[in-house]
Amino acid sequence: MQFTAEHDLFRKTVREVVEREINPYVEEWESAGIFPAHDLFPKLAEVGLLGLEYDPAYGGQGADHSFTVIYGEEVGRAGCGGVPMAISVQTDMATPSLHRFGTPELKERYLAPAIRGEMVAAIAVTEPDAGSDVAAIRTRAERDGDEWIINGTKLYITNGTQADWLCLLARTSAEGGYRGMSQIVVPTDSPGFSVSRKLDKLGNRSSDTAELSFVDMRVPVANTIGEIGRGFQQQMAQFQNERMIAAYMSVGGMQAAVERTIDYVKQRQVFGKPLADNQHVQFTLAELIAEIDVARAYNRTCAEAYLAGQDTTRYATIAKLMTGRLNRKVADTCLQFHGGVGYMEETWTARYFRDSRLLSIGGGADEVMLRVLAQLEGIGGS
Repeated sequence: MQFTAEHDLFRKTVREVVEREINPYVEEWESAGIFPAHDLFPKLAEVGLLGLEYDPAYGGQGADHSFTVIYGEEVGRAGCGGVPMAISVQTDMATPSLHRFGTPELKERYLAPAIRGEMVAAIAVTEPDAGSDVAAIRTRAERDGDEWIINGTKLYITNGTQADWLCLLARTSAEGGYRGMSQIVVPTDSPGFSVSRKLDKLGNRSSDTAELSFVDMRVPVANTIGEIGRGFQQQMAQFQNERMIAAYMSVGGMQAAVERTIDYVKQRQVFGKPLADNQHVQFTLAELIAEIDVARAYNRTCAEAYLAGQDTTRYATIAKLMTGRLNRKVADTCLQFHGGVGYMEETWTARYFRDSRLLSIGGGADEVMLRVLAQLEGIGGS
């Protein structure tokens, strides 16, 4: 993938925004267990980060996917995992289906304000009994004239306490399995919606995660995204965007973590000399650098395929699986090389260690990625 001077300027801009609008507030937001999305998102919108590839008619930048790669890598370098994840929900998890399949009226009412940072969006798929097995969801939307009546529960919803609208996946017919689902834009100010509880997480603490409840909630059928009954297929396509941005952000985060650790081992004196003089430390960090480079190159191969209009299911699956595993290795090594101080909450390594664990679970667990890859390769039974 070839980057131009325009790409370089964009990278510089994103890094400056992260350093100015996110990093100074990380400690405060981590302690609070939430960040002010309605304050931060308009600032990101000012530099065009919330609708990079979206239609300019709705406020998007109309850029190609190469800019999303840069955005992901640079936002991933932030001083915490929670805020970048919450931003990526807005840009690459809750809005792609609306942009691809939504009516002009839906996009004007919900996508355009999300791109401007005026509305916060969330993706509502996971349920207490349906995580990686999306086909097992139970939340129902039953039609009553021109309205859907929605009942059910959604769990582990990022931005859940702050969202103005949800991209909800619900059952809209009696067909079982992956059939009979639809994606629906659900405004959270509608009667019957409530946040059951804000969840207390191991990591990514600066982003709010919630359990949501729907009790006889009425939403216009016109809020359906795309074709009724095609929600599962549309969500599977949306998952590819989620997995790609997660892999891009992971590489940025890993690169920043290794850079910070190299700086530390150069300064840390052990047995009368810098820790960086230890050959084991040198070789271990060199190995991580090599593995991150390979991951970055694979991500960009995935991005090139996406730019060419190819199905990136295989690429995105492998990218998410491998960056998730490498992220954990990097976090463990960086903490180890900081020694006792690395285990303290006052040091960035402790947060990074906790935050790094989510990538191998969220958006499809490692085991699901392996299952998808096995099926693509024709391995196994039915």
